[in-house]
This record gives sequence, C-alpha cells and structure tokens, in this order.
Amino acid sequence: MSRVVLVSLLLGAALLCGHGAFCRRVVSGQKVCFADYKHPCYKMAYFQELSSRVSFQEARLACESEGGALLSLENAAEQKLIESMLQNLTKPGTGISDGDFWIGLWRSGEGQASGACPDLYRWSDGSGSQYRNWYTDEPSCGSEKCVVMYHQPTANPGLGGPYLYQWNDDRCNMKHNYICKYEPEIKPTTPGEKTYFTNQPEDTHQNVVVTEAGIIPNLIYVVIPTIPLLLLILVAFGTCCFQMLHKSKGRTKTSPNQSTLWISKSTRKESGMEV
Repeated sequence: MSRVVLVSLLLGAALLCGHGAFCRRVVSGQKVCFADYKHPCYKMAYFQELSSRVSFQEARLACESEGGALLSLENAAEQKLIESMLQNLTKPGTGISDGDFWIGLWRSGEGQASGACPDLYRWSDGSGSQYRNWYTDEPSCGSEKCVVMYHQPTANPGLGGPYLYQWNDDRCNMKHNYICKYEPEIKPTTPGEKTYFTNQPEDTHQNVVVTEAGIIPNLIYVVIPTIPLLLLILVAFGTCCFQMLHKSKGRTKTSPNQSTLWISKSTRKESGMEV
C-alpha cells in the first residue's frame, strides 16, 4: 500500500501542476508592503495562462478571502506607485506580457445616459476617492460596468497613447488578472515568512517589504475540487493492488507435488471398443 500512497501523491502533484497553481504563484502573487507599516499593502495576481484568469466577481472574492479588497486608488501618487510595481513585475526575462488587471471600480444599474455614466462608478471597498485615470474616450458604458487597468505593452498605441496603466471599462464576466489592496501590516504575517526588501523609484518611502503570502488561500481553491478525484485514484490503486496480492497468494497455495486428475476422451472411446 506504500506504493499506492506514493503514486497517488505523485498524481496529485501532477494534477496541481496541470492547474498551474505553482507556476502562477512563482510568477506573481507576492504581497508588497512598506517597511514603515503605515501604508497599504498590495498584491499583483498575474496568470500566464489565459484560462486561469478570473472575472471581476471572482477577483473581488479572492482579495476578500485574504482580508483585502480589489485595488482602490486615492490619487495620482498611488497610481504611479502601482505603475512602478507593474513595471518591476513585468521587466524583461520574467515571462509576463500582455494582460489587463481588474481594479475595484465598478457601477451598477441599467440604461443610464452616457453623460451621467462616469459619475456612477464607485469603489468596491467603499472608498470615496474621486481620482480617475480613464483612457481616451472611456468609459464607454453600455454593458461594460467593471474597470480594468490596461496592461498591453505589445499592443500598438491608440488615440490615447500606449495601452498601459490607464483605465477601461469592460464586461464584468471577462477574464483578467487582478490587484488586491490590504490594510497596513503591523509586522510580517507569519514568523517563517520569506521577507526581503526592494526599492520603489520616484517614491519618498524607499524601503518596501515584499512577502510571499497568499499561497495557501489560493491553493485551497485548486486542492478542494481535486479531492474526490484523488480519493477515486487512491481507491482504484488500492483495489488493484489487493487483487494482485490475492491472486499471487492463490497461486502459491498449489504445491508442485500435487497431482491433478485428467480424464482423456480418447481413453473412453478405447474402453467402449473393448466392451
């Protein structure tokens, strides 16, 4: 049965790798905090595989499950800080390319006139910030009610310039990356947490703590759906091994010295002729 357990664990790891959980967490998912613990923390969740990106509501729930919220922006300085973080995340050699990011701005309601539409957007975390950084001719409104921060470095520039860091309204069920925002950390979240420092250019608070947090809560969403399949694989391998073991014991019970009675048909015919 030890082989069965080992094989099941290997298959489980393969299933998780197939879902891209570990690869995604290596590429992104780092929680970034200021060293003075007085400023908000952030997390950029980037997914290389398009199929792994999430809707606005899924992104919102993911941030809230870790005690945060989708990003709200208070002013241009915070916007520049996020841009700097994204530039650091997507620097050459990281393998990260195009992919917009959900932020926490959205609107509700149907059929508003386009003139009033921009005033109906609000932040999902309850922030009253009136700061906006729309791309040219945005928001387009209509059925597009949730907002992304453009991140398309390889796209040709449009009328408003490169599609980088400005905001665009999109349908809420579209799949994108996302950015979470958290309350300031008093201290690193776990004693064994890997913590290191990086510098943010063009910011007065130079020291920034980057902690690799948030892996377990996101991993749960991958592990839980695979539990029934893992149990099924474990039972199947256990049954197979049991049957093989049972057959092997059955064969060893027969002694090579035991004789087996064989009745030949030809013998019966010969005895009939003699009679």
